[in-house]
Amino acid sequence: MLAAERGAARNTIESYTRDLDDYTGFLGAKGLSAPQAGAGDIRAYLEQMSAAGFAAATMARRLSALRQYHGFLYAEGLAELDPSVSIEGPRQGRGLPKVLTLEDVDRLLRTSAESIESAGTPAARLGALRLHALVELLYATGLRASELVALPAAAFARPREGLIVRGKGNKERLVLLTPSALAAVGAWREAWAQTKPAPSKYLFPASGEAGFLARQVFARELKRLAGAAGLKAEALSPHVLRHAFATHLLQNGADLRIVQQLLGHADIATTQIYTHVLDERARAMVRDLHPLNDE
Repeated sequence: MLAAERGAARNTIESYTRDLDDYTGFLGAKGLSAPQAGAGDIRAYLEQMSAAGFAAATMARRLSALRQYHGFLYAEGLAELDPSVSIEGPRQGRGLPKVLTLEDVDRLLRTSAESIESAGTPAARLGALRLHALVELLYATGLRASELVALPAAAFARPREGLIVRGKGNKERLVLLTPSALAAVGAWREAWAQTKPAPSKYLFPASGEAGFLARQVFARELKRLAGAAGLKAEALSPHVLRHAFATHLLQNGADLRIVQQLLGHADIATTQIYTHVLDERARAMVRDLHPLNDE
């Protein structure tokens, strides 16, 4: 149903599969199937997760999967009731996203460009060119990591200012490209073509089953780049760069609705978290810089 009716991405389906496998395994140990489960069984499952030290955010995500699963069973007539409707999720505070400053991003991009020049071997230079193209594209567009690594090569066959990206829920949106991102992609494509590779439909091809660079590989390379740039590697991920893209746009006066469209958020409430980051900075600025604040 997730694949056929909702157009869910493969990563989403794999995540639901893992969550539901764990849940049905718990029920199976009690001699129950999912249609036989009651509210008490779901509460017992959540209590087991809590005792095992699972974070509230993980438990909330699992409960969301269970609600959709039990709702599906009930709607399809495979269960007599939906026991999840009376279950309250664990309380969790909504944390503010980690944000890089403009100076941090500039240092990251500068270090990435310098690594191309300092590469000691052709293979190292090729890897540096790929990473530089990835970082430039991510900060220019705010793409999700899964969207970025799976970009089609044909999209860059000719110069353009924007791309149509197919994201979550199989929905399309327009993202815009900067000259520096286009230049970085062009340098990567030229260097890759000189290796006389096997044809690939992806911009960042790899030998794995998917045919394109794994997002986990990109995340590891990004952390190494962060360390080289003097940033905290553990605090940097592709998603943090996506946050930086959104926050810096809003700092410079971008309309919230436009940022929502660029990020591919279905609900503007998701995008509004970035205004909270700006609110925190505004409060700190008034507290520290206002002439009447002597204390």
